[in-house]
Amino acid sequence: MKIKENRTMKRLSLYLLVSVLGVFGVSGISGVSSAFAQVDRTKYPEAGPAPQINIGDPATFTLPNGLKVFVVENHKLPRVTYSLVLDRDPLLEGDKAGLTGLVGQVLMGGTHKMSKDELDEAVDQIGARLNVSATSASASSLKKHNERLLELFSDVLFNSSFSEAELDKAKKQTLSGLAAAKDDPSTILSVVSNAVMYGKDHPYGENATEQTVENIQIQDIRQYYHTYFRPNIGYLAIVGDITVAEAKTLVNKYFANWESREVPKHEWHTPAAPKGNQVIIVNRSSSKQSALELGYLVDLKPNNPDALAVAVISRVLGGGSSGRLFQNLREDKSYTYGAYGSISSGRLTGSLSASADVGTGVTDSATHEFLYELGRLAKGTITQDELDLAKAAMAGSFGRSLEQPSTIASFAINTEIQNLPKDHYKNYLKRLDALTLDQVNALAAKYVRPDHLYITAVGNADGFAEKMQRFGDISYYTVTGDPEVKVEITDASLTPEVVISKYLSAIGGADKLRGVKSLKSISEAEIQGMTLTLEQFVDQDQAVAIQNSKIAGQVLSQVRVAGGKVTVSAQGQSQELPAEAAEVYLGLLDIFPELYYFEKNYSLELDGISQVNGEDAYKLKVVAPSGLASVEYYSVASGLKLKSESDMAGEITNGKFVDFGGGILFPDSSTIVNQMVPFPVKAVVKSIEINSGLTAEDLK
Repeated sequence: MKIKENRTMKRLSLYLLVSVLGVFGVSGISGVSSAFAQVDRTKYPEAGPAPQINIGDPATFTLPNGLKVFVVENHKLPRVTYSLVLDRDPLLEGDKAGLTGLVGQVLMGGTHKMSKDELDEAVDQIGARLNVSATSASASSLKKHNERLLELFSDVLFNSSFSEAELDKAKKQTLSGLAAAKDDPSTILSVVSNAVMYGKDHPYGENATEQTVENIQIQDIRQYYHTYFRPNIGYLAIVGDITVAEAKTLVNKYFANWESREVPKHEWHTPAAPKGNQVIIVNRSSSKQSALELGYLVDLKPNNPDALAVAVISRVLGGGSSGRLFQNLREDKSYTYGAYGSISSGRLTGSLSASADVGTGVTDSATHEFLYELGRLAKGTITQDELDLAKAAMAGSFGRSLEQPSTIASFAINTEIQNLPKDHYKNYLKRLDALTLDQVNALAAKYVRPDHLYITAVGNADGFAEKMQRFGDISYYTVTGDPEVKVEITDASLTPEVVISKYLSAIGGADKLRGVKSLKSISEAEIQGMTLTLEQFVDQDQAVAIQNSKIAGQVLSQVRVAGGKVTVSAQGQSQELPAEAAEVYLGLLDIFPELYYFEKNYSLELDGISQVNGEDAYKLKVVAPSGLASVEYYSVASGLKLKSESDMAGEITNGKFVDFGGGILFPDSSTIVNQMVPFPVKAVVKSIEINSGLTAEDLK
């Protein structure tokens, strides 16, 4: 049947074709044939002139209090969205850095009329979305809930209860994020790069720390709100199924009583680019690869006439898989999964940035290729094909953005805030199309400077630092963006043996520690609202060690060391680890590993004095006979171990050392950060028993 149908269709198609050609007559047929013959299908058709975009101007009006309102009618869906932007200058938060990141959560934490739970329930009841930050707010719902939505929106904006409980919750979440960020190379790279380029006395260069977040009090949030939440710096975009008349009525009802007040202005210097390239290294011994970024600041604001051409240059340099950086470092050299770069404009200043995550061993080679590509770009080497490809990509992206009704309102607000020409967006495609190869190459030479860069690398410095010296003077920084204070040890009598001996004495003394033959340790950690119990049992006489992870009494996973073998069990399945992987777990049998460093021929090297959470610490590099490496930090003052870093375990920071019984000190908690868990886990010790004898139940 299918074959017959296909044949029937073919006959019908042929009949229609003959009928159409018959209408044309002989001359018509020859004319059509002639037209087909004139098309050269080996070439793309000539592009027509770029059109002016008919972007409709939103309806605008301004309330007496200074709030500027933009209304974009779109009646395709029965939804309305309100978006508020506060146009204030960047702030230097100083010893309370991180404050603006907490404002939104506090404002959403309840009002004088409703608790947070009641507010959340009210928003959910009408299927709405409501969000607030330090410089913006938005609300969206079906049109039929418009009045209720604005009741909730205005209540949050103007009647916050400034809940202490919500601030405490927000601070805890921020502190948890900061702890995790210390083990995230990308975040470290951003923090350090900004601190170096802008300086910590600049809003873009400072960063929040545990101490600055702890300094923030509810009165600071309240003061920020009363200072900067003002209508005279506000822009409200209303998009959706609403008329201008309806919008005016609603805005006057809910926003007209918002009191205006003069908002402080802030001016900031523009930091200078470095004289010659400078290399910034953040040493993370546990890193398996390097996070690398090259950058500097450029004098480029959004209303600069060069901005569009520079955006094209940026696209050629590192905009996606077609960019030069990607093609070189990934496709050609295989140094990374992706290399990207950009030259962007900014409210205060613009910046050039080029970055990638690369293997430790090729950190210097990747840096060389970055410099090569930047140098090549600065010489005006963009080709016509590259220019055409960049233009096409940018035109397509611009066109897709116009599919969203909110884009029109965003364009209007951006035109006001960035002081752009009124026809900036309407003539975008025309201006893009008019850019010539000579223009973009001339501007590439102006804005790309491969000899005034900050080259920042985060990773295991032992694997690349010496090779990076050829690119510029090297400075070492901490993960918080401060110059690393590293003191060289000049006292020849201070050796690794002395540091280890001091530590063993501090926790109880070598003789007492050698007398410990069994250990039973129970700790608890909270993970996403669940309590994880961590058990460790060690019996040296039986040469058995066990680690259990439990939730609600159920074993999630177990590591068992027995008979010189290591078995890992999870979800009802067990697997014996190969010798290389088992090596790290065999060390569980050593209750106090430092006791055996010298007996087992560990390699130890003192690498100066560094700071751990503001405390001076001896930095000791430790390499086991198997090759497993770690870095241990011992307090100069007390001798106690403050922190350890390794590829296998990540970063472990010890809490306060206390006596759980028997005259031996153990840390009362440990904060663990590694690549297996995307956030820090703090394990609090509940009990430790030594030489109490382990039962068959413990060792099963």
